[in-house]
Amino acid sequence: MYQTEVKVYFYDADPAGIIFYASIFKFSHYAYEDLMRSFNLERNYFFDSEIILPIIHTQADYFSPIKVGEKLIISVTASQLRDNSFELSYKFTDENERIRASAKTVHVCVRKDNFKKVKLPSDLFEKLKNA
Repeated sequence: MYQTEVKVYFYDADPAGIIFYASIFKFSHYAYEDLMRSFNLERNYFFDSEIILPIIHTQADYFSPIKVGEKLIISVTASQLRDNSFELSYKFTDENERIRASAKTVHVCVRKDNFKKVKLPSDLFEKLKNA
């Protein structure tokens, strides 16, 4: 499991002062990028010329209002791992360890030139298996 933190700023909120629903996906992507950097892989899959990992499905659940100024701890785990795709699960907790929200993203490994599915590179597969 990988963990990182974010703070909810005013621009992350709606007029009621609670997190705008799409902000949870922005925070999820921050955590995903941090996770990928922590792997120290030779390839940078965000800028690779051959293989990319687009997100093909997302979902989120909100358990209590998240307000401006709050700090969230994001825990990321690879909840599913297949030959050419993976699912990441995100748990958002506050400083009192209460779960405030959760999210999932599904990523597929494709060739950048034609978007045909390809097998996940073995180094990435191994890192995700241990995440």
